[in-house]
Amino acid sequence: MTRLMIAGGALMLLTAGAAVAQSGSVTITTYGGAFGEALSESLVKPFAQDTGIRATMVDNSDPPAKLKAEVEAGNVSSAIYDVEQSDVIALCDEGLIEPIDPAILQTGADGSAAADDYLPQALHECATAIMVWSTVIAYDTTAFPDAAPASVADFFDLEKFPGRRGIIKRPKYALEFALLGDGVAPDQVYDVLSTPEGVDRAFAKLDTIKDHVVWWEAGAQAPQLLADKEVSMTLAYNGRIFDAIVGEGKPFAFVWDGANLDMDYWVVPRGAPDRDAAMAFIAYASNPQRQADLSKYIAYGPPRKSAADGVGTYKDGTTEMTPYLPTTPENAEMALVNDAGFWADYGAELTERFNRWLAGS
Repeated sequence: MTRLMIAGGALMLLTAGAAVAQSGSVTITTYGGAFGEALSESLVKPFAQDTGIRATMVDNSDPPAKLKAEVEAGNVSSAIYDVEQSDVIALCDEGLIEPIDPAILQTGADGSAAADDYLPQALHECATAIMVWSTVIAYDTTAFPDAAPASVADFFDLEKFPGRRGIIKRPKYALEFALLGDGVAPDQVYDVLSTPEGVDRAFAKLDTIKDHVVWWEAGAQAPQLLADKEVSMTLAYNGRIFDAIVGEGKPFAFVWDGANLDMDYWVVPRGAPDRDAAMAFIAYASNPQRQADLSKYIAYGPPRKSAADGVGTYKDGTTEMTPYLPTTPENAEMALVNDAGFWADYGAELTERFNRWLAGS
């Protein structure tokens, strides 16, 4: 029955694809890198083959900024953009992206409605989640031959686990992580951080290791800092560390305690060319098995519950992906779910204070 339902959904998409194929193509802007390659193999190439719509990917270091500038200039180049959760809220509130009708999304592998099958926060009136990623603690196993770090508290313990630390140069992630390291429970972090006392507490915790921190800004820097032994432990994007471990054979490992879960989303800019083709792609990408297939190429989890059973091995054909995914229950139970609404409300003022703190004022 499930196979018949999926096949029927695919047939509907092929019919829809044929209807919009006259428009010729759809352009998709993403952050590129390993994630862009994974999207290309798991979604973009199959979509083009199955629908006849030519799909072109464009890499950009800041897709939300590009989208905003193009919409405001009335010269939109891409029909689909990959953006983070906090950007979805801002772009939708400003009327820069189109609503997405949840009725176009495919049913779950178990036949459940899309609204019931997607994880909390994965659907927005102007966006649908692509995948779930995580910021985690990563460490060089050769730096700690006797006892490996296992918690956020260990990250802040310079005596037991010596060495410099890498942290992303943003208040988002750094401040939440500091409170977790100071003993705040994940479900209480944003309540604490929304108070002046909580903000002071987060910065006080960061003060304890400030002189030992190497600040990084681009995702590729974190594994490179470990590889160059400039740090013994760092916050990092889990997909980057997975690539370093499995793809490059680096002696790195994860600590899932205190992981910060976040999502990327598909959005369609206002005035997008080939809007129908864009919606056809988003519908295609909502297929649970297609979402599971993404994990074959990168260690990000599917945003649909029914996709979990479809996750298999990495592209090497031997590495089981489930232990490396942030959505795996044993990993997710130790995590903080990022609150995009909080950062929409407090991001500007916390960024200003964070920059002053970095400057020593």
